[in-house]
Amino acid sequence: MKPRNQRGATALELTILLPLLLILIFGIIEFSIILYDKQMITNASREGARAGIVYNEPADIPETTIQQIVENYCADHLISFSAGVTQPVLDPPPAWIDDPDAGRVLRVTVRYQYNFLVFPDVFTLFAGVVSDGLTLVAETTMRMERQEPIS
Repeated sequence: MKPRNQRGATALELTILLPLLLILIFGIIEFSIILYDKQMITNASREGARAGIVYNEPADIPETTIQQIVENYCADHLISFSAGVTQPVLDPPPAWIDDPDAGRVLRVTVRYQYNFLVFPDVFTLFAGVVSDGLTLVAETTMRMERQEPIS
């Protein structure tokens, strides 16, 4: 039997610790989704660069085609529960670079504005910075293995 002055101690402890526990759990979920989305835009930039270097035409692949490949990949794989889903953008546009050491390379940079799901004002709370979210950036550079299409 508990002493009379100990009644409600468990309920009080739960009331104090439950909000902290919930913040910790939802923070882990939020951070995991950020890491997952970062990996998905990295894969999308890789898919766009790969499409550009294996394109079997005499001319380079159009930027719009690379953009469409990146958008399709992101539409299938990104996690976003918000109503206003932002599309990934190629910024700067894909660029062919003639590197004397590596030959001809294609650089694809993808930027994605991540909107926080659980803690939308996380930057305001910790850094004092008002922000619309977190900008995730992924860049892939691939070398063109052959200059002429195979006949």
